[in-house]
Amino acid sequence: MGELGGRNALVTGGSRGIGRAVALRLAAEGALVAVHYGGNTAAAAETVAQIAEAGGRAFAVQARFGESGAVDRLFKELTAGLADHGTDGLDILVNNAGIHSATSIGQLTEEEFERLLAINVSTPIFVVQRALPLLRDGGRIVNMGSAATRIANPLQIGYTVTKAALAALGPSLANELGRRGITVNTVEPGVVLTDMIAHYAEVPEAVADSSPSPPSAGSASRRTSQTWWASSRARRAAG
Repeated sequence: MGELGGRNALVTGGSRGIGRAVALRLAAEGALVAVHYGGNTAAAAETVAQIAEAGGRAFAVQARFGESGAVDRLFKELTAGLADHGTDGLDILVNNAGIHSATSIGQLTEEEFERLLAINVSTPIFVVQRALPLLRDGGRIVNMGSAATRIANPLQIGYTVTKAALAALGPSLANELGRRGITVNTVEPGVVLTDMIAHYAEVPEAVADSSPSPPSAGSASRRTSQTWWASSRARRAAG
């Protein structure tokens, strides 16, 4: 049994890209993983199947973030899935789900920005809120940030603001939950070529200065430091 044996994890946006890589790695370390997805049922099923083929345990949970009642649906399916596997409670929450934007300040609309805020900021906050009664003492919360907060890209202004807000959540939340031994950390990877940003590969200068090496299709599988933050080794690291 791996380092995370006997623990339960929820990975939002876990069916593709970085989320899939994290889900696969958590399962490989022994965790039972709830793989959340918004609408791509086939991708979620493929992720669960890959975990099962590798000897791990996982199940899919569906909720389309940004729609009314999505967080309620997520936790209804999560608790049911855990019960089906003879367990309850949560040990690891990875807030990975998010949407991207490639709009300049002159083109950004209120509707687009409100949607970015709803999915990239409001949803993680209320997922954490709903998870807290389930999250065991000594649990782990990992929020997926972005290198966009450290890169002055005028075509990502709305997205960058939302990721900066998510990063700001970490220290305050860590301070509140520290008494329970729950750590909260934000991981900010460099550019990882997933389908969400695949179009950037066509504009090399858009990513040239944002990562120590060129992005590649296999990058997501290597950027799984989230599993370290989810382990007992990270018990003294928070914020």
